[in-house]
Amino acid sequence: MTIELKAALYVVPTPIGNLADLTRRAADVLAAVPWIAAEDTRHSGPLLKQLGATGRLLPAHQHNEQAAAQRIVDIVRAGEAVALISDAGTPGISDPGARVVAAMHAAGLPVVPLPGACAAVTALSAAGFLAEQFLFHGFLPSKSGQRRQVLAGLRGQRAALVFYEAPHRILETVADLAAELGERTLLVARELSKLYESIVRLPLQEAHAWLSADSNRQRGEFVLVVSGAEVTADAAEGERVLRLLLAEGLGSKQAARLAAGISGGAQKNLYELAVRLKNGEE
Repeated sequence: MTIELKAALYVVPTPIGNLADLTRRAADVLAAVPWIAAEDTRHSGPLLKQLGATGRLLPAHQHNEQAAAQRIVDIVRAGEAVALISDAGTPGISDPGARVVAAMHAAGLPVVPLPGACAAVTALSAAGFLAEQFLFHGFLPSKSGQRRQVLAGLRGQRAALVFYEAPHRILETVADLAAELGERTLLVARELSKLYESIVRLPLQEAHAWLSADSNRQRGEFVLVVSGAEVTADAAEGERVLRLLLAEGLGSKQAARLAAGISGGAQKNLYELAVRLKNGEE
């Protein structure tokens, strides 16, 4: 189907493994645009050929992204549409593309994002973690010392943590996760949507041994999802801090917020207690 496209940058997700995951809209856009900016034109060639895409290819990867961004701005400004794709998944999510998109916004030109494949969201949907938030970190540093420093800074996050990892670092990374984050649950999602897809949920402290037991478990592309920190509130400590803050003349809302931050208690409960204390009910 031939579609008419306005002059804009179309951010087009491509499959992370299974080609059937390409949306119909993405296929239509790729077949219709006169220009396709690709992370690796050779890698994307077979997919584009299969779709009958005839747009002119231009490289947009991490080494030339700034220059590519300016060229794409010029093309769109001249009245033509450009599709932006990475090797797999959604451009700009641990892949090149963010600089191109930023340049479009800076130039006042339209950006049209298409929904589609993203390994982080795919893995998260299979995790079954109840946290209402997640923090996508992408790849951790390759050196253990730097990696553990980053993980130490994430230790108090109550959101689920999502990481990408390469096979040659998976054992080291899982060991550092366990050392820095302690007792958590880990989802190991390997080769998502591909032939040897594997999704396993297990205690974080057992993950290194599980991966080590079979070298095949260490192959492929990984998404790691770690459950968020459990904050155990000390009600007595929260009340003690709250009473001190109220005695210093702070209002109920401010005292409850500060007491919650200090003690780990629930701000709502501390606020209700503060109101009762102010009214002389306690």
